Amino acid sequence: MKKSSSILVNKNTITSIAIGGFDGMHGAHQKLFEQLDENGAILSIESGYANLTPKRYRQEYSKYPIYYYVLDNIKHLEGNAFIKLLNEEYPNLQKIVVGFDFCFGKGRKYCVKQLKELFHGEVVVLDEVKIDDIAVHSRIIRNYLKDGDIKTANILLTKEYKIYGKQIKGQGLGSTNFVPTINLYVEEFLLPNEGVYVTKTILNDTEYDSVTFLGHRVTTDGSYAIETHIFDKNIVNKDYSIQIKFFDKLRDNAKFDSFEELKEQIFRDIDEAKEYFK
Repeated sequence: MKKSSSILVNKNTITSIAIGGFDGMHGAHQKLFEQLDENGAILSIESGYANLTPKRYRQEYSKYPIYYYVLDNIKHLEGNAFIKLLNEEYPNLQKIVVGFDFCFGKGRKYCVKQLKELFHGEVVVLDEVKIDDIAVHSRIIRNYLKDGDIKTANILLTKEYKIYGKQIKGQGLGSTNFVPTINLYVEEFLLPNEGVYVTKTILNDTEYDSVTFLGHRVTTDGSYAIETHIFDKNIVNKDYSIQIKFFDKLRDNAKFDSFEELKEQIFRDIDEAKEYFK
């Protein structure tokens, strides 16, 4: 999916807002957004720790405009001052939607009870969302990604986990000794743990089946790399906008005794990934 630009809306028209951190724009977040009316908006409180779906990538996952507030700029406010700020920013605000564990203001001492007392409008509070008996929280999704459990992370995200990167020059071994790969430099995004993954690689707006390696190249130069191989194509280096969508993990990173053993394993990885997409 193409990354959307921010939606510009006159704040005077906004009648409902969802407030939260919204890193990941995951399944529980989407439940919050379902409670917004047609003139809704999303207020994302930025703590600086978002790495599942960093700030500028979130608009892709919602039809509602997203407004960003830096936590350090508002965390000193008492509860009534926070509500006053919302009413000034959105003068026709009638509804606020939050999660069950929402807290705000100085020392996070104001929570759902105080929100209902202070805001003279409708307050909708969603219970904890579970999928397959797993509570859906960004911190839990991060743990699954760090463990390489892409399938569970995707279930909680209700979409494939995706990163954006820039193409960089690799070792040059792929096209000559192994298979051609695109090497990526990735900032901002949390990377799954080291290993080989079934993926789709998006170059500009075109999506290809692929297999992707993340980790230290322990058999060759030992450096950390993100390398993706697109099946049956030799993509010439260009200034692509690159996205990687993760579907499943094939294996952990491993050291091989020879280039030949590594090459044989790479071909097995490719065959297994192709079978996945069949």
